[in-house]
Amino acid sequence: MDYTEVNAQTIDRWVREGWEWGVPVSHQAYLDAVAGNWDVVLTPIKPVPKAWFGDLKGKHILGLACGGGQQMPIFAALGAVCTVLDYSPAQLESERMVSQREGYDIRIIRADMTKPLPFDDCSFDLIFHPVSNCYVREVRPIFRECFRVLKPGGVLLGGYDMGINFLVDEKEERIVNSLPFDPIANPALMAELQQSDSGVQFSHTLEDQIGGQLAAGFQITALYEDTNGYGRLHDMGIPTFAAIRAVKPE
Repeated sequence: MDYTEVNAQTIDRWVREGWEWGVPVSHQAYLDAVAGNWDVVLTPIKPVPKAWFGDLKGKHILGLACGGGQQMPIFAALGAVCTVLDYSPAQLESERMVSQREGYDIRIIRADMTKPLPFDDCSFDLIFHPVSNCYVREVRPIFRECFRVLKPGGVLLGGYDMGINFLVDEKEERIVNSLPFDPIANPALMAELQQSDSGVQFSHTLEDQIGGQLAAGFQITALYEDTNGYGRLHDMGIPTFAAIRAVKPE
């Protein structure tokens, strides 16, 4: 089975078990967003600055690997025209449920982001891409596709694992792995992931994640770091994620 199929099935199971990134927003959170009171995250804790978005009314937004009914309902409440692409049927079902509950339209597409995106050139004003590249072996093709489907002046907002989590043991006390963390190249790592029910995950360098966006043609305009939100690394203030705002030049 292709590793992306393994990840889709794993995430479906996590959602059924109450995974925090698979719990849809409440009706009250949707109403709050309609009233202008909202926040969304790309990484575990820190809200994305609202200045990174601009006015979303009428803007065409792609939620890339963004299913779960957490962010797209907020954007819909703000008047955006929303499309969500994810490979987990359970995450997409949450999107469908919230849209029906709140009465807004959203285009829902099940697709693998490691393949060419099923959209025309220059289709979107903004792409919202929370932490998910860690489930993909090669990230540079994704950035090229994001650049292609964004309009000139369009914005890519992404959350990225910086690799530190892959170095340490479960208690985050010892360095136990070398980088890159690639379970396809190293069967022992695959066995480790299977034992911990972690899907198939990969580390990525900043060279690939930031350099990959620059090579695709993006201009980086802002970034911030974030922690895991819990655990020893978090308690020690060690950032393990980055959120990046990138723009396609006009």
